[in-house]
Amino acid sequence: MAPPLGYDDHTSGYERRHTRRSVLAGLAAAGALGAAGCTRVATAAGTNGGELLDRLRGQGVVRLGIAGEIPFGYIDKNGQLTGEAPELARVIFKRLGVDRVQPVPTEFGSLIPGLNSQQFDVVAAGMYVNAERCKQVIFADPDYQMLDSFIVRKGNPKGLHNYKDCVEKKAKFATGTGYAEIQYAVDAGYKQSDILIVPDQVAGLNAVEAGRVDVFAGTALTTREVVKKSAKAEATKPFAPLVDGKPHVDGGAFAFRPTETRLRDAFNVELRKLKKSGELFRILRPFGFTKAEMTDLTAKELCGE
Repeated sequence: MAPPLGYDDHTSGYERRHTRRSVLAGLAAAGALGAAGCTRVATAAGTNGGELLDRLRGQGVVRLGIAGEIPFGYIDKNGQLTGEAPELARVIFKRLGVDRVQPVPTEFGSLIPGLNSQQFDVVAAGMYVNAERCKQVIFADPDYQMLDSFIVRKGNPKGLHNYKDCVEKKAKFATGTGYAEIQYAVDAGYKQSDILIVPDQVAGLNAVEAGRVDVFAGTALTTREVVKKSAKAEATKPFAPLVDGKPHVDGGAFAFRPTETRLRDAFNVELRKLKKSGELFRILRPFGFTKAEMTDLTAKELCGE
């Protein structure tokens, strides 16, 4: 999924990612039975990297913390859970001896608290890896990397290609609830009070088409997907936002409780195999990911260690 302000989210100090929109309602319906009918998992042992992997193998099911967002995790037209994170989870956990995945829907900002209070076993929401989140959870290595992009009116009449352009041209600026793009815009010179916060990229597209704003900032993936059927708007070329004056590439990954290093490490082993074989790209490609978004970034790098 991308990410938010506030220490915790999709914010980074850049907790980002895209709000979990109305799709959450459908996801909640699909997961309601399991979520409501299950008690919280038992506390993991603090030694030997945790016991969760063994418990999951015994149960045959892993509970995924999901924040309904296309293309990261959502309900399709047939009422089935899908998205890049659930589909990747199915493959990797199957290889780890866990046959089923079960969604536990929540708001994006509740993913880390929900994970650490054991409401589910793993965060599977395309969550960006950053230093603040790394203080609260442990991440697998990223399964994708992501640049930013803007939704602008057809022809990009104001010539907006990065955050500096937006500030210099005094563009009316919008982004999503909890998106990392809020902080990127503030760092570029916007006052946070001057940024229009909308629920998600669909609302951002609507705001641009209606002329309420000049630009909506989001991830390259979500912006290019949402404008496909628009006759009034387009997505700009992807670019790297500046963090501390340097171009920054975000990476999204699965998150685990700090005690569960054994499960995280086993997950990483299988993820690396999928990357090496090219199967990871085949899994993510149907959800709009390109080869440019495949990555060798590590969680250690993005955590700033």
